[in-house]
Amino acid sequence: MAKKPRTTREGRRKRLVRTAVTVMGAIALETVYMKKRGYAVGLKTVVRCRDGHLFTTIWIPGASFKAVRLGALRLQYCPVGHHFTAVRPVKEAELTVEMREEAALCQDARIP
Repeated sequence: MAKKPRTTREGRRKRLVRTAVTVMGAIALETVYMKKRGYAVGLKTVVRCRDGHLFTTIWIPGASFKAVRLGALRLQYCPVGHHFTAVRPVKEAELTVEMREEAALCQDARIP
């Protein structure tokens, strides 16, 4: 018995579901990878800009509302040096208590 041809609507729905599952899987893999390598992710992630300034920002894998994503880097505004620059998360093991306190004092804007 021959298969019924799929309608255009069914084909679109199937592609949409496949794309959504792929995106969610990629985000989950990025989160696991970052956690395994010692990086924090979430609402108060300590990051360092190219000039060495430390501050906290929102770092959610697969999403960026205030920055341009470039792999492990993001281009965004540094509230310490008052400039646009590349930032990257700092491994939790590399942070001293003083560094954490310094970063906590300067947070970027919470609203995208």
